[in-house]
Amino acid sequence: MGYYVEVENNVNIYVEDINPGSDKTILFIHGWPANHNLFEYQYNHLPAMGYRCIGMDIRGFGKSDRPWDGYSYDRLADDIRAIIDTLALKDITLAGHSMGGAISIRYMARHNGHNVAKLALIGAAAPIFTQRPNFPYGMTIEQVNTLIENTYTDRPNMLRNFGDIFFARYLTDSFQNWFQGLGLEASGNATAKCLISLRDEDLRKDLPLIHVPTAILHGKQDKVCPYALAELMHAGINGSTLIPFHYSGHGLFYCELEKFNRELTQFIG
Repeated sequence: MGYYVEVENNVNIYVEDINPGSDKTILFIHGWPANHNLFEYQYNHLPAMGYRCIGMDIRGFGKSDRPWDGYSYDRLADDIRAIIDTLALKDITLAGHSMGGAISIRYMARHNGHNVAKLALIGAAAPIFTQRPNFPYGMTIEQVNTLIENTYTDRPNMLRNFGDIFFARYLTDSFQNWFQGLGLEASGNATAKCLISLRDEDLRKDLPLIHVPTAILHGKQDKVCPYALAELMHAGINGSTLIPFHYSGHGLFYCELEKFNRELTQFIG
C-alpha cells in the first residue's frame, strides 16, 4: 500500500509499505537521483520471505512533495525520524543506498540510532563523496559541479550519462529507459540541491557514533562511490562487516541481484 506521511513544514513524504503485517521491517532509503522504486527487485522477493519492506521517496523525488529547500543531510535524516515515529517502527533494519546510505549514517548519529536495530549501507556515498586535500577518494568537486550544471541545462542527458556508469553488467535498452525515468520523476531543483549536499557534506565524525550491527555492501567495480569508501566506512564503524560484490558497480542490488538479496537477509536474520 502507498500513503503519505507529513513531516515538518507540511511536507508530505510518500511511503510504499509492502507486507505490513510482518514484524521484520526493512526501511529502504534510495539514493540520488532515483526514488523508492530503485529497490523493485527487493520488493519482488523479500516480502515472500517474511519481510516488511518500506520504501520512502525522499523529499523532491518520486511522489513526495517538492519543497524549494530542505536537502541537507540533517533535514533528510529528520524526515526519516518522522517516518519511523509516525509509523511507530521499532527494531528495524535501515538500508540506505548511495546518498541514502549517507543520510542513514547521519540519522544514526543525529538521532542516536532511534529504533534502528541494524544498519545496511549499500554503495554508500560516505564518509565523503568528493575529494579533499586530505581525502583523495571519490569524485572531484569539479565533476560534481559539472553534474549540477548539466542538471540545470540538460537533465535528461545528464541522467542518461550517469546511468552509463551506474551498473557493471549488460542492461537492455528498456531497463536503461526505466532507470532514467526514475530520475526524471524528481524535481530538477531537488536533483541539483542534493548534489550540493553530496559535494559538501562530511560524515567522518558520524561513523564512530554508530553502535548497531552494520553491514557494508559495496561493488568492487563501483565508479560512483569507489570501493575505497567502503573500506574507510568499515574502519570507522566499530564491529561493522564489509561484504564485497566483485562483479558489481554502484547498482549492486541489481548487478548481483540474488547475492544481494541473500546477503541482506542473512545479515538481518
